Amino acid sequence: MENHPFAPVLPPNATIMMMGTFPPTSDKWAMSFHYPNFYNDMWRIYGRVFFDDADYFRIGDEKRFDPERIRDFMFERGIASCPTVKQAIRETGNASDKNLTVVTPVDLDVILPQVPKVETLFTTGGKATEVLLGLLDEPIAKSKHPKTNQSMDYPYQWQDSNQTNMVNDLTLYRLPSTSRAYPLSLDKKVAAYKAFFERMGKL
Repeated sequence: MENHPFAPVLPPNATIMMMGTFPPTSDKWAMSFHYPNFYNDMWRIYGRVFFDDADYFRIGDEKRFDPERIRDFMFERGIASCPTVKQAIRETGNASDKNLTVVTPVDLDVILPQVPKVETLFTTGGKATEVLLGLLDEPIAKSKHPKTNQSMDYPYQWQDSNQTNMVNDLTLYRLPSTSRAYPLSLDKKVAAYKAFFERMGKL
């Protein structure tokens, strides 16, 4: 069993929160930060969407991105990032979601109070969407999952420090995976993320 190695990025002014699953094994990391594999396209997509430059977050010609620059950007733009999985078992030793057994999912009771302005969660693949839906009441959890580039209401119930029942009426969007293994061109991934961020008022 492994613990997720990276702490959530939780800007207090965040209005949206990106939620993936689990990083690859450490030998595949180019940095100690979310989406650490240099060949994952997440930070290229962010660079293209916000700065029209796939290498905006890259460190020169090196095969790695700049985690501090990414973190500063996320705080500036009000974008949080939190994994859906705290503990997991890799059944095949790689980063494939289909071979990931979730042991402990994210505790949104702890996370959401730290980002009180968040109204939208967006997942970066099917497994993360599945995990988040599993945190809802059973009838909703069994409802039809949103397809890629679609959304659904996400009424998450939790208790505050006074044991008062609270409900966050959130929206859950599912965006394409940024893994190179996902069969979609970079241009189409960029278009999907750009449309989402425009809709969220981030562009």
